[in-house]
Amino acid sequence: MILPMDLSPLIAWTLVLVSLLLLAGYEVRAHRIGQRSPEKMARYAHARIRVEWVQALSAQPGFEIVAVQALRNSLMSATISASTSALAVMGAVSLAGTTLATNLGHWSAGSSLHTVLQALLVLMLFASYVCSAMAMRYFGHVSFVMSIPVASPSRQPLNVVAAVHVRRAGLLYSWGLRLFLMVASVVAGIVHPAAMLPVTLLLLVALYYFDQPAEVEVD
Repeated sequence: MILPMDLSPLIAWTLVLVSLLLLAGYEVRAHRIGQRSPEKMARYAHARIRVEWVQALSAQPGFEIVAVQALRNSLMSATISASTSALAVMGAVSLAGTTLATNLGHWSAGSSLHTVLQALLVLMLFASYVCSAMAMRYFGHVSFVMSIPVASPSRQPLNVVAAVHVRRAGLLYSWGLRLFLMVASVVAGIVHPAAMLPVTLLLLVALYYFDQPAEVEVD
């Protein structure tokens, strides 16, 4: 597909806004479905599994080390995601920081869209880092609770806290990954506004399959 080299500002802004509205609309729809029927959206189904995991291990003495090992794996995944986002933020600022500062100081119709997309790129990468970092924080809190012996009197009141925190950690980790994936759409818009819409449509297809829960066949 050959992209038109020159687009009017109105068409370019329209393509970008339509792309962003499609992404926002998909997330709103996913949130509503997940709240109403958690089993139909992977992120909410997995959040429920994590809560049930905490409840199950909280009733089984002797599995504290197993729980901490599982949480360490999740913590490492969130750490990798946060580190990748942080490096991407630094790279984006290094490459586009000077241009972004110049465009902000000399605002014009021709450079405004490019400036907005550059700023949006940095913000999305930073938001991805924050979500992953917060997921690390919650996974760390849960690991302290799950390492307390099940028979300890101080453990029982904290089981509810661990369940809430592990659910939040999972959702934040998911948001960190999703924001990082959505960066592809913004990068396409920076390269050429006409490329943003088709890349967004492809991204929505990928996110749709990403959100499909595992199918379990019952005999």
